[in-house]
Amino acid sequence: MQRIELTLDQLIDRAAELTTSGRKILGITGAPGAGKSTIAREIISKLGKDRAALAPMDGFHLSNSTLVAEGKNDRKGAIDTFDAEGYVNLLERLKRANEEVVHAPDYYRTFEESIGSAIPIKRAIPLVITEGNYLLSSQGAWVKVRELLDQCWFIDLAEDIRIDRLIKRHIEVGKSPAEAEVWSRGSDQKNAEQILALREAADVVITVSE
Repeated sequence: MQRIELTLDQLIDRAAELTTSGRKILGITGAPGAGKSTIAREIISKLGKDRAALAPMDGFHLSNSTLVAEGKNDRKGAIDTFDAEGYVNLLERLKRANEEVVHAPDYYRTFEESIGSAIPIKRAIPLVITEGNYLLSSQGAWVKVRELLDQCWFIDLAEDIRIDRLIKRHIEVGKSPAEAEVWSRGSDQKNAEQILALREAADVVITVSE
C-alpha cells in the first residue's frame, strides 16, 4: 500500500491504464463524504461510456421498508443495511464478462432508495468502477469483494471537509440542519471510523488535490 497525492486528471490517467486489456474492476472506497461517487463519475465521463461503467455499491442498500421492519432505519448506511451477497454476485458476473449485458442497480439520493436494473453494463466495456464504503471489509460476504477487485483506491480527505460535505448532502435531501448535523456526527461517523480502520488494505491511499 502506498500513499500519494493526485489530481483528478491524474486519477483519470491512472484509470485509463486499466482499459487496455480485458475486463478490469476498479474499486474506489473511503469514508462517507470523501468524494468517491464524484471521482467515479468524473472518470467515466472523461473516459467515455464505451470504455468505463459504474456499478455502485449503494445500489444494494436494503429498502427503507425492509430497514423499518428490521429496526435498522436509524442506522441506514451501516454495513448490515446492505445486501452484501447480492453485491458480490453482481461483481462476480461483471468479472466473468460472459453475458452480453449485465444490469446493475443504482441508488437515488433524492428519495433515498435503490432502483434495480438501472445501469446496463455491456460486455465490451473494459473497465467497471464500483465505489462504496465497505469494499475492504472482511465481515461475512464482504470479504469476497476485495478478491474481485483488480485495484482498490482509498480516497482520503480531511475530516472537517468530509463532515461538512456530509452535512450539506443530508440537507440537500430534506433533513433539517440540526438533523443533518446529528446524522453526520452520529451514525455516519461510526461508519466512517470503521471504514478508515481498513484503509491499509487498499492498493493506494489517495489524497485528491486540485
